[in-house]
Amino acid sequence: MTEAVMADGLTKVFGAFTAVDHLNLAIAKGEVVGFIGPNGAGKSTTIRMLCGLLRPSAGRATVAGFDVGREPEAVRAHIGYMSQKFSLYGNLTVRENLRFFGGLYLVPRADMEERMHTAITMAGLEGRETALVRTLAGGWKQRLALGCAILHRPPVLFLDEPTSGVEPQARRLFWELIHHLASDGVTILVSTHYMEEAEYCNRIALIDAGKLIASGSPGELRRHELGGILFELECSAAGAALEALRQAPDVIDAAIFGDKLHVLLRDASAASGLRPMLAGKGIEAASPRAIAPTLEDVFVQLVTRPRVPEAA
Repeated sequence: MTEAVMADGLTKVFGAFTAVDHLNLAIAKGEVVGFIGPNGAGKSTTIRMLCGLLRPSAGRATVAGFDVGREPEAVRAHIGYMSQKFSLYGNLTVRENLRFFGGLYLVPRADMEERMHTAITMAGLEGRETALVRTLAGGWKQRLALGCAILHRPPVLFLDEPTSGVEPQARRLFWELIHHLASDGVTILVSTHYMEEAEYCNRIALIDAGKLIASGSPGELRRHELGGILFELECSAAGAALEALRQAPDVIDAAIFGDKLHVLLRDASAASGLRPMLAGKGIEAASPRAIAPTLEDVFVQLVTRPRVPEAA
C-alpha cells in the first residue's frame, strides 16, 4: 500500500545547526502517528517541511503523493494543519471564522453550509454559532480550529501540539474527534508532549536531536528493553534521594515521576539495599516495588541514553 506520508533521509540545516537529521518515516492511510520528543528535538521543523512550508536541505518527502520540495503548493492544497498556538480570529464569530477559512481553502460555495454545519456539530458548538470566538473555552476553540482545518476534506492532517494548555476532559474529546477522522481514512501526524496522549496513537515516532530514535505501537515501545529492572520508590526529600540513588553502584538511572521515584536497577536483588542506603543519609523510604515500564520511562531512557557515534 502506498504511504500517505513518506520521508526518506529528510534533513533541515540552519547554518551550523542540524534541526532534522536524515529522518525516515512512513505513515499509512488512516493511521494516527504520535510524534514525540523533547523541546527542540525537531518535531515542528519536520512538520513544517512535510507541510511544504520549509524546503528540505537534503532527502525527500511526499505527502498525499506530492513531493514537498518540488510541489509545495499541491501539498498544501491536500493537507490540513493545526498548530499549538490558537490561530482563529477572536473578534469573529464561530460562523464567520468557518466561512473565512472555507474561502481560503476554496471550499465550493454549494458545499459551504453543509461543511460549516458539520464542523459546528463536531465542535459541539450548536447554539453558539454567533458567539465571538474569544469568548469560547479552550477546548471548544481547539475543536473549532480542527473543524476549520478540515473544511476542504484533506486526506492528510498535521497537528502540532494541538492540545497544549487544554484541560484533560477537553483533550479526551479532541482525541475522539481525531480517531473519528482516522476511521474515515484521514492520515494524521500529531505531535504532543503529553505521554498519556501518545497511548491513543496507532504508532509512535520518537525523535531526539533531529534523529528518529524509536518507532512502534505504544505496546511495542513499552516492551522496549531498558537494560535493567524498574522499581517504584516512595520517599521523603525526593531531590536528595534522587541524587543519592544516581550515585549508587547498582542503579542504572533514577527519575522523579509525580510524587514517586522510578529507579532502574541492574539486578532485582539490589532493591533490598535501597531503603537502608537512603536511611543512612537521613531519608525515609518505603520498600521498593517492581513495576512495568510506562511510555514515559521508555521516553526518558531513550532520550538520556548515550548514543553510539555513527560510522564515518
